[in-house]
Amino acid sequence: AVVTVNVTEHKALELPICMVYGDTRRGAFPSDVKAAVQYGENLHALAVALNTVGAVSIKRTHEILSGVFNIPIATGTISSMVKRCADSLSETVGKIKDKMIGSALGHFDETGIRVDGKLHWVHCASNRLFTYLTVEEKRGSQGIDSSGVLQSFTGIAVHDCWSSYFKYENAEHSICCAHLLRELTGIYERTSQSWANELIRLLLRMKNLKQILQPLGMNHFPRKQWRKFSDYYDALIETGIALNPIPERDQGKRGRQKKGKTRALLERLEKHKGEVCLFATNFAVPFDNNQAERDIRGVKVKQKVSGCFRTKTGADIFADITSYTSTALKHGVSPFFAIKSALEGVPVVCGG
Repeated sequence: AVVTVNVTEHKALELPICMVYGDTRRGAFPSDVKAAVQYGENLHALAVALNTVGAVSIKRTHEILSGVFNIPIATGTISSMVKRCADSLSETVGKIKDKMIGSALGHFDETGIRVDGKLHWVHCASNRLFTYLTVEEKRGSQGIDSSGVLQSFTGIAVHDCWSSYFKYENAEHSICCAHLLRELTGIYERTSQSWANELIRLLLRMKNLKQILQPLGMNHFPRKQWRKFSDYYDALIETGIALNPIPERDQGKRGRQKKGKTRALLERLEKHKGEVCLFATNFAVPFDNNQAERDIRGVKVKQKVSGCFRTKTGADIFADITSYTSTALKHGVSPFFAIKSALEGVPVVCGG
């Protein structure tokens, strides 16, 4: 396909209407023509898409548009285009946030980014239909509260086993088993303790059987089968705890006694058995937190390709546009079309 650049010139015809007083009548320009020189919505949308969905920096976006399409466009103009797109999305992003608050199931995750040389955190709340991202200065409860979803969320929250999430007691919690499998694999490789490998096999066996039963219309394991899984889980944790006692405190040493990674994981598995196995007792709950990890991955790609964000405002703009385009894509709308619609003042309506 050949990309062509069309340049349209508008002229306003001015005619005399009164020979005595010299009055004239002048034609009007189209309503979307507001400057002596301006760029069309297609180019505007392409610049925004390259910088956000494409994770290309402002400078590289300028180089691509100037070099490939021979379009003279300043970096400041590109920045203004991206900001204009984000400004048009405030109401839409607010609706996405409300959808996540009212969702029956949500995936939650966070990842660190650099903003003006300082560590910030992108918080993600998402499901199969919506993605909501915010940039916060803190990772813990302060950042979660500022993001504004989990403190009002009453559905099932899927996440890793980070303690800050469990402070939100209005939600039912489910722990990502993919994280646990990686931890258990590391323990087995370091210690060769068979309980860790057996627990990996147990979780995967539960996952595989669920995948067989779910298409048959079942929403949980038969009671006898679940009891067998549950008892074996308890036995494996008991074996692991016996093999990994808490080390005795060194004489004269103060502070909390370190348990070691293996013992700490065993205590988490024991304490949060219900959350670990929720995917088995409620088939509507997924085995892992891959949804949130996929939805937040674009932030890391952006940082890797373009470097850190120079300002908090720039990071917020990227989060808002990404929330919108990711949600649009989940509803079958291409990011480019979604961005163009937003620039035209009619952001795509994402129902569900």
